[in-house]
Amino acid sequence: METTEFVRTLDREGALLAAAAEEAGTGAEVPTCPGWQVRDLLRHTGMVHRWAAAFVAEKHTSYQADAGLPDLDGAELLAWFREGHRNLVGTLAGAPADVQCWHFLPAPSPLAFWARRQAHETTVHRFDAEAARGGTPTPIDPGFAADGIDELLRAFHARPKSRVRSAEPRVLRVRATDTDGAVWTVRLSQEPPVAEPDDAGGADCELTGPAGQLYLSLWNRLPFPQVTGDASVAALWREKSAVTWS
Repeated sequence: METTEFVRTLDREGALLAAAAEEAGTGAEVPTCPGWQVRDLLRHTGMVHRWAAAFVAEKHTSYQADAGLPDLDGAELLAWFREGHRNLVGTLAGAPADVQCWHFLPAPSPLAFWARRQAHETTVHRFDAEAARGGTPTPIDPGFAADGIDELLRAFHARPKSRVRSAEPRVLRVRATDTDGAVWTVRLSQEPPVAEPDDAGGADCELTGPAGQLYLSLWNRLPFPQVTGDASVAALWREKSAVTWS
């Protein structure tokens, strides 16, 4: 996907998140984020939007801490969230393609990284907001979902901080049924997972289903659509793969 496509997705998903949060109310429980209410979701995502925008707008070339969570609620919190989301979209849309700033996963450019990362960050949290609201969630484009799976498997969990480790070598395969070529082989060991976009060799466990469902299940928002083989490998992912803010 192109950077402009990620920015358009970010724009749409943030608007959907705000609409679902407003309908649910800031005191509603978020079933996909145990212990959170909608106010926590808005504060967190709004903080991340401002944190991300600052790297691009201010061209920080080293890590900068976030500004913390606001002491806002209700209509004021929703307005604050929408303002930060609009600013992030505008910052990314208006930034030069060669802008140099800090980023934390491999990418063709810093701008490509931040557009992709914030599009996926916001999409997952939009699903959280819609879960709090109830009803049918907005579908996720299969191609975008496949990109998000790739980011999670080949970037997030390639980092040393990934907790997905196995005392004995294991192989997990992830296969989307509605997207051509969307299959990954994830090798688990006592080191960070190593994922490749292929289906070479055998696998101890395979996760199969539509890309959108796999995307959300790998982010621990939904059950896995279909598990074949050794279910303990899928359980290991579920237990150890959470990505937390730090």
